[in-house]
Amino acid sequence: MIPNQVKRLWSEGKTVLNGWLSIPSSFNAEIIAAQGYDSITIDQQHGLIDQQAMVAMLQAMRASGVTPMVRVAWLDPAKIMKALDAGAYGVICPVINTRAEAETLVSYVRYPPVGIRSFGPVRALISAGADYAREANDQLLCIAMIETREGYGNLEAIVSTPGLDAVLVGPSDLAFDMGFGPGMDREEPEMLETFQRIVTAAHEAGIKAVFMCGSAAYAERAARWGYDMVTVGQDIRFLVAGAQDALAQTRLLVGR
Repeated sequence: MIPNQVKRLWSEGKTVLNGWLSIPSSFNAEIIAAQGYDSITIDQQHGLIDQQAMVAMLQAMRASGVTPMVRVAWLDPAKIMKALDAGAYGVICPVINTRAEAETLVSYVRYPPVGIRSFGPVRALISAGADYAREANDQLLCIAMIETREGYGNLEAIVSTPGLDAVLVGPSDLAFDMGFGPGMDREEPEMLETFQRIVTAAHEAGIKAVFMCGSAAYAERAARWGYDMVTVGQDIRFLVAGAQDALAQTRLLVGR
């Protein structure tokens, strides 16, 4: 099985740089994956990406050597197993609020005897390698999102779940649930303390911590806090920012 580059980088003590895709386009995925990210996440929760688009995007990213991951829509065994069978090297699951939910997530990602994942890696056998069944449990990433007050209240129980590789902070939803309103790159003292407590708890439990950032400056900040993977940008944001910048410069130059 082709080794998971994210796990290799983590073993070397490096911060993983992750990209994010919400637009259902294989060409879009190919473009972003070719820019040098360590990993790319296909977002099926808030993105507009269905199963067929996801498969095409995974295929398009293969040539770049980037580690492909999928954020599934929910804690749903069918969605999780189909993402893995299609060739995802990691699953990010939103709204994990309890230890029981974290254990359930792990069981959906791992083959027996560790979990209950059904065997049928129809594309993964081709994209990842013929020895997939033997190595998948060790190579695939299982990541739970902490993004509610309930999940944060159960933090220590969640991060100590056997088989869980990392927790991902959803700063917008977590801040929303804590009464601050949604939004990335938080500055509230309470949120900054929360973010630092999460990475500390994860490391004390022997797993990794992942952070979603709205800017490169905040990604650097999260890395200084100790986060092991930072998401730097998203395809929609890149498209909007590029269009706005080009239009603003053109208006300035032509005087309208």
